Amino acid sequence: MKVLILGAGKMGSFFADLLSFEHETAVYDINPQRLRFMYNTLRLTTLEEIAEFSPELVINAVTLKYTIDSFRQILPFLPKDCILSDIASVKTDLQSFYESCGFRYVSTHPMFGPTFANLGSLSHENAIIIKEGDYMGRLFFRDAYNRLGLNVFEYSFEEHDKTVAYSLSIPFVSTFVFSAVMKHQDAPGTTFKRHLKIARGVLNEDTCLLREILFNPRTSGQVSQIRDELKTLLDIIEKKDEEGLDAYLLKIRKNIAQQS
Repeated sequence: MKVLILGAGKMGSFFADLLSFEHETAVYDINPQRLRFMYNTLRLTTLEEIAEFSPELVINAVTLKYTIDSFRQILPFLPKDCILSDIASVKTDLQSFYESCGFRYVSTHPMFGPTFANLGSLSHENAIIIKEGDYMGRLFFRDAYNRLGLNVFEYSFEEHDKTVAYSLSIPFVSTFVFSAVMKHQDAPGTTFKRHLKIARGVLNEDTCLLREILFNPRTSGQVSQIRDELKTLLDIIEKKDEEGLDAYLLKIRKNIAQQS
């Protein structure tokens, strides 16, 4: 299959590496400097080159803020039977765009990134494929993700964004709060150092990605739960309520046990 990848960032490069030995691939980026280290793939910098390449599938891996704009830019240069796809972590507005664009589409979300995941060993990582997409497009990504050893799940657009609001916004916001109250430690303990490592990784993510995660319409409800739990915990601490703390620890240990 002829696959065009939009964006030569971390995930664009990852998909180019993944697909270039079994498919004819091309990577398009408006910044030629970002294409310098691409190999075994065509490097495109103009829309006319996209038309000449005539892709059968487009994987949009640009910064989340520009996903829809970049699609609109290239649509006039694509064959009518081309399948559009994205790997966006938040699908807000994408469903309505796809349904009105006139092209077949498939939407997926690799639930990992270069910051924390070991891209050479992904058997403990997950990927989501959106149910509403084109059958052949879903089949393409299911095959690609299965070959990586990923655990693949099919969600609707709505189910996906609910999951992301929970699984990303809660750890992101918790990390932000930890970072906001942090001060220099000459002799930090092990737990502090582990949290600091996570914080550095999260804050190394693209600012546009962090913004879109936080501005997901479903995020505020999750953050409200954090606020409520902090209020409960602060009340226990201020009262030195031993029984209350025992009950609270029992509750959260049960929550953790359910995730194993």
